[in-house]
Amino acid sequence: MTPGSPMRWDRVLALDHLTLLDVAPPDFVALAAGAGFDAVGLRIAPATAGESPWPMAPGSRMLAETARRCRDSGVTVLDTETILLTAEADVAASEPVLETAATLNARYINAIGDDPDLHRLSDRFGRLVAMAAPYGIRAVIEFMAYKTVRTLDDALAIAAGSDGGGILLDALHIQRCGTDIGQIARVDQRLLGYLQLCDAPLEPPGDDAAAEARTGRLLPGEGGLPLTSLLSAVPPATPVAVEAPRLSLRGELTPAQFAARARRSLDGVLARWHDEGRAGRGGQARPGEQDTNVAG
Repeated sequence: MTPGSPMRWDRVLALDHLTLLDVAPPDFVALAAGAGFDAVGLRIAPATAGESPWPMAPGSRMLAETARRCRDSGVTVLDTETILLTAEADVAASEPVLETAATLNARYINAIGDDPDLHRLSDRFGRLVAMAAPYGIRAVIEFMAYKTVRTLDDALAIAAGSDGGGILLDALHIQRCGTDIGQIARVDQRLLGYLQLCDAPLEPPGDDAAAEARTGRLLPGEGGLPLTSLLSAVPPATPVAVEAPRLSLRGELTPAQFAARARRSLDGVLARWHDEGRAGRGGQARPGEQDTNVAG
């Protein structure tokens, strides 16, 4: 391996679009490939009411170009977002979003729950799961401190009742929601989707949790979150995506430089997790883990 090149790990490593949301999806795929990521997460529908989405509708030129760049680079699409489950949500209207995700051969579609009636939200998530399944896509639900699905227990109950859906774990939301990592380790692994990593101070830097999540995260390893403990709480092959938007760095680094730094940061955290695990086992590899999975 040449100095500075990405390490090799026995899991899918992705770069999520929120990290560099101003980069168009085809260019984002190229950035991720250049930084050594295996996969991307792509924003194919707005996550907030005022957001202007990229033109990624079925049949669009941008969708075709994004799919072509994935084929040419070998980068896959781990996740797509967003399906908003609000009180007014029409789940049937999500069909074009699922068609776009299917064109990209996406593995997951991320739903955000923001309906105060969790029973109704659960029913709608179940319908989304059933709609996504024929496309080969798994719907996952995310919990956040500033949404109505605020706890791991809420997300687990919704996923468990959906006949096939799962949960998305985000390191920042785990911290801000006060989730016990020990509880994550006890979760039915069949309900786990993938893991999003970033970093942050242990205590929130301000009162605006949404602003921190959307623009003020740190790259993995640059803050105080217990990321190696979180990695140890999920199965070792769980896909990991970097979701770390940080506006304070965008004026200093080009998108390509930021993506490369994100990959180096992720490698550093994974290396510490690997070394801590081996030290705890007296130098023995994890079940199913081989030293050849890591090149350093």
